[in-house]
Amino acid sequence: MSETMTDDIRREISDFKTHLKESGADVAATFAAVDAAVETQIQTIEAEVAAGESPIPVHDYTEVASGRIDDAATARIKERGVVILRKTFDADRVTGWNEWLMDYVARNNYFERQKEKDGMDKYFANLSSSRPQIFGLYWSKPQMEARTSEELATARRWLNRLWQFDSKNGIEFDPDRECLYADRLRQREPGDNTLGLSPHVDGGSVERWIDPGYQQVYRHLLSGDVSSYDPFDAAFRTSTKEIPSPAVCSMFRTYQGWTALSRQGPGDGTLNIVPIANAMAWVILRALQDDVAKDDLCGAAPSRALTISETYHAKLLRAYVPIPVVEPGDTVWWHPDVIHGVEDKHTGTSYSNVMYIGAAPACDKNDRFLAKQLKAFEAGESSPDFAAENYEVDFDGRFTPDMLSPLGRVQMGYGD
Repeated sequence: MSETMTDDIRREISDFKTHLKESGADVAATFAAVDAAVETQIQTIEAEVAAGESPIPVHDYTEVASGRIDDAATARIKERGVVILRKTFDADRVTGWNEWLMDYVARNNYFERQKEKDGMDKYFANLSSSRPQIFGLYWSKPQMEARTSEELATARRWLNRLWQFDSKNGIEFDPDRECLYADRLRQREPGDNTLGLSPHVDGGSVERWIDPGYQQVYRHLLSGDVSSYDPFDAAFRTSTKEIPSPAVCSMFRTYQGWTALSRQGPGDGTLNIVPIANAMAWVILRALQDDVAKDDLCGAAPSRALTISETYHAKLLRAYVPIPVVEPGDTVWWHPDVIHGVEDKHTGTSYSNVMYIGAAPACDKNDRFLAKQLKAFEAGESSPDFAAENYEVDFDGRFTPDMLSPLGRVQMGYGD
């Protein structure tokens, strides 16, 4: 168990499992049903890989913008929980962003300043690999221009609407109004072999079992009604509560994502993924089986990423695959429950660079976060979800409020 697993949390886990058992829930039978369904998906993915095909759905951004994604394609995207949108941005524009960002880092002496700070967060400390080469920068012009662009606004409206956002619990979120979430930047050097991330899931670890909001999210699984569980049902998703941590996302994201700043693919130290949206159902129920200690959840620990390990989750890792080659301007999106990681070694010859930009639609939870983030933006401080490194307070070239477009002002929380 992790040193962060306090006696109180162990007790909560044990009490949760006891209550579930006393309720009469047959978690063994439920897990068997989910296991069979996931096995079928894994075998399909294995067959696609063996045939030289990528199991990651890929579409042109223009298909989204013109409404040409048909029902069959939509169903596959929802089954896989991930999609790549080609040419979301013009390649020349993105190449300019990449060059600007490399200069932004250099001219503001980021590396020297980093050495002066204890900026290494511990969020990924229980993963077998070190953290990737991610920069604690949030307010550069390229990042803000991309986040507030019409292209991403269009893409995210479409992505948000793949969710069931109008549930019996009420309207969970507004799919057409995006809340800006300031995340970081990756500039990974070729040849690096220390900066990968093992398979994991963000957005909550032990919370997924013991938080009342998450218990409602996974209510069908916990009650044995497997057929009613839908990873894209937003009911109760916006009422979950995270255990505070310097790098745990406080917003509800319909998708995590990034924008490619450089060409990258298998072997270039970039994203790997288990393209099964339903895999979290397997993970949730796996931790409730009799071979797992009463106060344990397959090694999950608070204030950490949810580790996906060979010890407990070897079956799922059979479907752990690299994304296909992406070009500058392509965007990658994945469901917040989807297992992902970063290759340990960058064996390519060029930088593997991305801007992390996901989708966080308007809801009470996200609007509350915007108020905190707005103050950080105006001061040039780190996003409040991350370590308070505050590198950009006096950075030359930092994006400032007067530069926001009308759309950007709304997304940033300034109102209409």
